[in-house]
Amino acid sequence: MKVITEALLREQLRAETPETFYIPEGKILSPAAREYLQQRKIKISKDPPPAPAVPEEPKTVVTEAPVQPVAKYVDEETGAFYTEKPEHMTHLYGNVLIPKAHPHIFFRGKLDSLGAQIVLTQSILAETAGNEKLIADLQDILTVLHEMMRCDALNEPFRNETLIGLTHAQLRERSHDPMRFFHIPQMTMPDYKLGRTYAMLNQLRTQVRETEVAANQVFRDGKKCTNLPIVEELNRMSSAMHIMMCMYLAGMYTKG
Repeated sequence: MKVITEALLREQLRAETPETFYIPEGKILSPAAREYLQQRKIKISKDPPPAPAVPEEPKTVVTEAPVQPVAKYVDEETGAFYTEKPEHMTHLYGNVLIPKAHPHIFFRGKLDSLGAQIVLTQSILAETAGNEKLIADLQDILTVLHEMMRCDALNEPFRNETLIGLTHAQLRERSHDPMRFFHIPQMTMPDYKLGRTYAMLNQLRTQVRETEVAANQVFRDGKKCTNLPIVEELNRMSSAMHIMMCMYLAGMYTKG
């Protein structure tokens, strides 16, 4: 089993535009290849292509060959087959395996670590009354993070329109001009005097940035980004954390 890349598709479909692209058995589409077909409005099917009618031939008796072990897994990098999953490898998606030291697994670890830190922060905030609005905004970010993890694991397109109740445009304008929206100076540096809650929010912001860097290392083919929705959403998530820090300093999480 091998991955069908966008480059292979472009070469194969250079002279034709079929109504449906049938994924050959034992192969999978890369995210970029799937997006390329969608852009050309070519349907995608995992079913085998319709077979042309052939005249029925007389049945012949064939001696059965010895049963060979069935390959259950395929190496994403080499195309090698495995009947059992090697301990040093893990699933990319489906039955496709990559080494556990692969940058993609490092990225998934960053997603997991970020989610765990959000839950820990929520549990600490829940010990004190009056943090309900802040906990709710963190839950919104956690929900988007979980959907991102699900789409990445299943090799499905990721889409999201809002974070903490703000559109992408609203996130951008508020993070770029906190003085206008929150009366908080731009680039307010973290300080222990601003309190533990502010420090925890800042820690989450830095972990989002680290996760964004890991995503850029994985979803890049030369100068091209191969999964722009996830990379862009992590950048917006960083903006959302910055906005939450400004809202906290402005007292917007304690107002009724």
